[in-house]
Amino acid sequence: MGAGHDTVAAELVRRARERGGDAQVVDVLALLPYGLGGALRCFYRGSVRHFPWAYAALYRLFLRPGPGRRPSGTPLARLAGGRLRGLAERTGADVVVPVFHLGAQLTGHLRARGLLPVPSVVLVIDFEIHRQWLHPGNDHLLCLTEDAAREVRESTGMPAGTCGPVVAPEFLADTPDTPDTPEAPGTPGTDQWRELFDRLGPGRPAVLLSAGAWGVGSHLDATVRLLADHGFLPVVLCGDNRRLRRALSRIPGVVALGWVTDMPGLLHTARALIDNAAGQTAVQALAAGLPVVGHRPIPGHGADGVRRMAALGVSEVAADEAALLGALRRLTAPGPARRRRIAAGRALFTRDALARVTELADVSRLRR
Repeated sequence: MGAGHDTVAAELVRRARERGGDAQVVDVLALLPYGLGGALRCFYRGSVRHFPWAYAALYRLFLRPGPGRRPSGTPLARLAGGRLRGLAERTGADVVVPVFHLGAQLTGHLRARGLLPVPSVVLVIDFEIHRQWLHPGNDHLLCLTEDAAREVRESTGMPAGTCGPVVAPEFLADTPDTPDTPEAPGTPGTDQWRELFDRLGPGRPAVLLSAGAWGVGSHLDATVRLLADHGFLPVVLCGDNRRLRRALSRIPGVVALGWVTDMPGLLHTARALIDNAAGQTAVQALAAGLPVVGHRPIPGHGADGVRRMAALGVSEVAADEAALLGALRRLTAPGPARRRRIAAGRALFTRDALARVTELADVSRLRR
């Protein structure tokens, strides 16, 4: 739905081609007939932006983990079955890797009925795994953490392992900007960001606020005013929401950005990220050594993911303004609190997702 799924898929393709293989990104919504994919995307975006209560209700009905029978996404996903089967046959694919839960429903359905001849290895990109990721027909699931994989195995009996988050290598590049030396020069791209921040907010720690690809957030104007009033330089990632960017740009002491192409440089320059969705921006921040604080999460998967990240110890949750300011003061300043949080986030990035996918696909082919 958002850009996070696309970003993960694109990185897997890059790794495959770098190693002499081939790969192709396929949007499962584009495989749906009758324009259903576009309509579904518009409905989801509109709900999250304008009617979050409606999305929260849909999440409870379709997605939230837990026992009991509830509606499945399989009837919708199976409408794309013929197109996916044809595509796999034409390309000679060795494995199909869903990175979106509707894709996992589709491949699970096809594999369970013997209609997809190649293995399906689901790459779950969410910290909180909801039920639509868990179609039993898939060959294997790869989760971000071992805790998540163990929960999947214990609750469903499905084969599940760990691969860690998927980010481009630029995010993980070591930089001289250690937690205790914020003035040190950074990787290529950071100089321009540092110059901008020094000009717009000299002496103020730059704190990013992520609103996702669609520019979605709750009371962002109040949050940026709070930060600006207490000595921070709020930098808002507005995505493609031009209305939000215009509105926040009018607030003194705030930097409102549109779509950013140099995310590694930006994340290596800022001092903390305020996150509301536990999505790919939060993952990239952890990779770049940027402390993450969850605040006012979007409903549904966003709120559950923010809580799960904090439970894992890789981020914090700030329930109110006082807690937010306290967390930012601790985590933007050099010291042990910042070092511990950065180390916990970086520890997630221990395995190569593509290597795990190919290994599991080989095993699945031998078993069948």
